[in-house]
Amino acid sequence: MSFKNYKKYEPVKLDDRRWPSNTIKKAPIWCSVDLRDGNQSLPIPMNVEKKTKMFYLLKEMGFKEIEVGFPSASKAEFDFTRKLIEENMLDDDMTIQVLTQAREELIKKTFEAIDGCKRAIVHVYNSTSTLQREVVFKKDKEAIIDIAVNGVKLIKECAKKSNVKEIILEYSPESFTGTELDYALEICEAVIEAWEPTEENKIIINLPATVEMSMPNVYADQIEWFCRNISCRESVIISVHTHNDRGTGVAATELAMLAGADRVEGTLFGNGERTGNLDMLTVAMNLYSQGIDPELNIDNINHIITVYEECTLLKVHERHPYAGELVYTAFSGSHQDAIKKGLDVYNQNENKYWEVPYLPINPSDIGREYEAIIRINSQSGKGGIAYILQAEYGYKLPKKMHPEVGKLIQGVTDRTGKELNPQEIYDIFNKEYFEQDSILSLNRFESIIEDKDTKKKDVKVTVSAEVTFRGETKEVKGVGNGPIAAFVKGIRELDIEPFKLVEYEEHSMNGGADAQAVAYIGLINEKDEVKFGIGKDSNINLASIRALISAINRHMKN
Repeated sequence: MSFKNYKKYEPVKLDDRRWPSNTIKKAPIWCSVDLRDGNQSLPIPMNVEKKTKMFYLLKEMGFKEIEVGFPSASKAEFDFTRKLIEENMLDDDMTIQVLTQAREELIKKTFEAIDGCKRAIVHVYNSTSTLQREVVFKKDKEAIIDIAVNGVKLIKECAKKSNVKEIILEYSPESFTGTELDYALEICEAVIEAWEPTEENKIIINLPATVEMSMPNVYADQIEWFCRNISCRESVIISVHTHNDRGTGVAATELAMLAGADRVEGTLFGNGERTGNLDMLTVAMNLYSQGIDPELNIDNINHIITVYEECTLLKVHERHPYAGELVYTAFSGSHQDAIKKGLDVYNQNENKYWEVPYLPINPSDIGREYEAIIRINSQSGKGGIAYILQAEYGYKLPKKMHPEVGKLIQGVTDRTGKELNPQEIYDIFNKEYFEQDSILSLNRFESIIEDKDTKKKDVKVTVSAEVTFRGETKEVKGVGNGPIAAFVKGIRELDIEPFKLVEYEEHSMNGGADAQAVAYIGLINEKDEVKFGIGKDSNINLASIRALISAINRHMKN
């Protein structure tokens, strides 16, 4: 490898640049190029059926401008354009965009394709970069300008004869980022002069990063310089079309919007040549996360993914921004704990703004479910496990119990090396605390309050119970200031190691007459080992006794 083989980009002379101080306040004009730019880059291009399905998805999402194809390039592209028009698939507020090179026969074929359409953008382009002029076309600057101007004049001529109600011109100096800025401006001014746009009938000047060649701030400088120097700015819509060769297509687009771009072209999930086009969904979700209406319907991301994958035969990466399968998960223990605490505060306080650590948006806003937020593997922490047991199954574990349950679950993930889903976590938890091999089990339980005046400090409770201990049925009786204390005194006669109660919590699992009570009891033995037990019953006293027995069994089995 030799880095010396590569030329460094040239910075733009723009000492008073304004874009760094600007903010994005609204969504751009969106134009999807999935059906053209995205489609041409697929290993297996979409057939008419899949293009139709993709078109309806884009329509459903609210795209008003869609580049539907290059109708002069093939019969399939031509036929699809005709299908949209003849079958009345376009809403009144929608505009189809068709691409053509600045060549006479291609332009005429393009107008045949859009015949009868209400509104169409004719997108004409020719390459203007230094490299393309010298290597591909072997033409000087004037010759390249002539190609563009002659193409625009022919489009203007065809538009006058066409029965399309409204024709909008879009011109792209292809490889804009590799073109000298002053020359890019010169050729665009020549196109504007030939087309003669007005404030009511604007021209679209599209400035593509056909190949991403520099840092995104340089692209922003180029866009701002162009916006400040173009004549009749009020009659021009500045459009951007970024690719992702450097991995900064989204950043370049957002900075270009700060620099004055009005319109954005791109694809769903960034499908496109090489490393892809701009991912419009990411830009839209970035706007949404900042409280700006993206003006696209993106509240069912799973549906968008399903149609996209079916039509393109591509997979959305697990880590894709906002959409990936693993985006709303947390494997790190500290992340899981922070998410749990953030969700608790958000739900309790009913905050106006979504503010949860590690989750820039509320997953439910785009059709994701909370149960997928935290997933457990050997790197996970106790907070995430506690969150799953509470969110999915209703168990609000005492804080002091979190390390014990965390160690239990992580013991399994360490052995298997696998990720555990919520059901697997619950199964391990349930077996450990509710279905363990019983050294001590409860067969019958009765408690009697001797003095009904509960205002007295020394209320006496008598417990009578039948238990099975190490396979033998035993009757136990005890008196204490509560059912637990009385039961503990009763089982002291059994051969159970001494213990002391150090933690007790309880809560209701659900509302209504059939509500289940859950009790958590922590016991410490003579070796200072603390183990918890859990009990569940419609009667809180029985739930507590079951929790005590669960803790005793866990102590004695080790």
